[in-house]
Amino acid sequence: MIKGITLISAIASGAEFDRLSSLFSSLGFEQGKGWQDAQGRGEAYLAPIGNLEFVTGRPPAVPPVLVEVTQLDHIRSLVEKWLLASHRTEDIATILSPSELTHWNSRLFTVKLTPELTLGFWQSENPLHNQPNAIEGDLSAANMRFAIVTTRWNTVITDRLLQGSLDCLHRSGAARSDIEIVRVPGAWEVPSAARTLAESKKFDAIVTLGCLLRGETAHYEAIYNEVARGIGQSQQETGIPHAFGVLTCETLEQALDRAGLKAGNKGFEAASAAIEMVSIQRKLSAQNAQVKK
Repeated sequence: MIKGITLISAIASGAEFDRLSSLFSSLGFEQGKGWQDAQGRGEAYLAPIGNLEFVTGRPPAVPPVLVEVTQLDHIRSLVEKWLLASHRTEDIATILSPSELTHWNSRLFTVKLTPELTLGFWQSENPLHNQPNAIEGDLSAANMRFAIVTTRWNTVITDRLLQGSLDCLHRSGAARSDIEIVRVPGAWEVPSAARTLAESKKFDAIVTLGCLLRGETAHYEAIYNEVARGIGQSQQETGIPHAFGVLTCETLEQALDRAGLKAGNKGFEAASAAIEMVSIQRKLSAQNAQVKK
């Protein structure tokens, strides 16, 4: 079985070898096993993915060694800085090319490190390039049923979270008749209500909202730990997704920021997570059913 590909390039001098080693290390290459004997030495630099490509019909338009990166401009800056330390400024333009678009939907720059070694660094313009296939949830709430558990305590915060959740669900296609709102006294009561709603099997997901503000006693930690544990346990034991939108803040100002003023609306985010989890569960169930056939 094929295990890996190694491309070997000869470097003229030991001094040039040391300089290149320092560059490749600074660029973030993982260093492999090197060797040294009376006649020479070698260093290996590893990359997560290796490709061997053959061409015919026309000469390749790129250097024989291509390195794919995710931050092309940053890499070019590092290479330029490295070159400036050992080359005259006027020589840099002949050694280092600008980053340019290619005909294969990428950006590329080249650098002639030695007379024997020219590298090309490139980055795909497709954000999904080389990304692993994954099952992901959609953000359509059509034909889904949701329950929202919120609190009467700290309503100056929880009402904003509730509006954020409703905004997300309605924008995503959930019908008003498919959303049920349950108000409980405080955060302590949220897990119990969420568990009852989940066990009814009438809802595809539960959105839990609340707000805990730190006081001068340990009451805050005791309540938060039990609320988080209870919501998580309900989700695991019923199999119904529970979106966590219970704020735990030091001050009222922090809570207001997270309820729509500065740091987004956590109620909106919780509802979005609930929609996505329902979608993922349906896809996984359909996949399992297909496998069993």
